[in-house]
Amino acid sequence: MAESRTTDAEMRPVSWWFMVRTMVGARLRAQASYRSSFAADLVSQLILAATEFVEIYVLLHNAPVFGGMNLAQATVVYGLSCAAFGVADMLFGQLDNMHSFIREGRLETLLVRPTPLLLQLVTADVQLRRLGRAGFGLAAYLFALGICGVEWTPALVALAVLAPVGGVLIFGALFLASGCLHFWVLDGQQAGNAFVYGGRYVSSVPAGALMTPLRVLFTFVVPATLVAYAPAAVLLGTPLPAFMSPVMAWLGIPVGIVLWAVVLLIWRAGVRRYTGAGG
Repeated sequence: MAESRTTDAEMRPVSWWFMVRTMVGARLRAQASYRSSFAADLVSQLILAATEFVEIYVLLHNAPVFGGMNLAQATVVYGLSCAAFGVADMLFGQLDNMHSFIREGRLETLLVRPTPLLLQLVTADVQLRRLGRAGFGLAAYLFALGICGVEWTPALVALAVLAPVGGVLIFGALFLASGCLHFWVLDGQQAGNAFVYGGRYVSSVPAGALMTPLRVLFTFVVPATLVAYAPAAVLLGTPLPAFMSPVMAWLGIPVGIVLWAVVLLIWRAGVRRYTGAGG
């Protein structure tokens, strides 16, 4: 009887969650097993994030105020943006490879599996090394907040904690939107990168330094200024440019959820119209 029960358990269908957990766990263990390579990749991401910050430092070294913020205040913006993008890149950056999945005919092999396509793509190549960027951004964010003399209230503490979550949601939706383009555009990688990485750059600098058309585009079309600049301005008490309100600092999570809902509908439409690469 015991042998029969064991056989029944072995024949029980495996849930998709168990399969994903097993695949992701195997990939993470494989990366961690090569410790020297993993450490080198992690350090390279830290250096890359620090190099990007040097640009802001140089600007504010020559002009003490940039977009209405000094160096410490601009560091809050950069750190918050860097941390949010680093986490989103680790979770959803694999969608950057949608063009190769389609061109090489690998997408068909994923479509016939009993696991949702998007979940397979997201878990296809989780890279822990991308935590280097997120770690640098988080450290810069917390350090800059500490030296800016913020007069903390319960509302500001909540905003400081929730703002990175909203940034991850917004960047994740942008990664997915970039992936969706490949269902309609033969080579949509550059167009998608313009919004994803253009949005990342805009989110990392004070929006007050941007020309008004760019500020409008990256607030109401691609909500990059809601990732870091609007929350940072409210946390630090700096004035916002025209047409921006302090309420926008709290819109990261709601806007991120709405973006995901819209982009997921586009994703479903793209998957339904996909007819294969002919491989």
